Amino acid sequence: MELPKFLLGDNTDFPEDIFIIHLDYPRFIINLKDDEVEFMEEAEDLDEGELNAEMEGLIVLANEFYDREMERYEKE
Repeated sequence: MELPKFLLGDNTDFPEDIFIIHLDYPRFIINLKDDEVEFMEEAEDLDEGELNAEMEGLIVLANEFYDREMERYEKE
């Protein structure tokens, strides 16, 4: 099965939060409400500087994914 890079998630227990789940390595969940990141695994092959640089780009992509999904949702 081929999985998408990002998934959009919500939960009625957290009505103000918007979660983006990143399924590629390094796997993480970001809450777009406050940009808090929770890793689902340790990034063992990246040092802290590499991880920070990688995460900056992935957070931008997560926000772009969310914006694209909302545009598509509004069109339907």
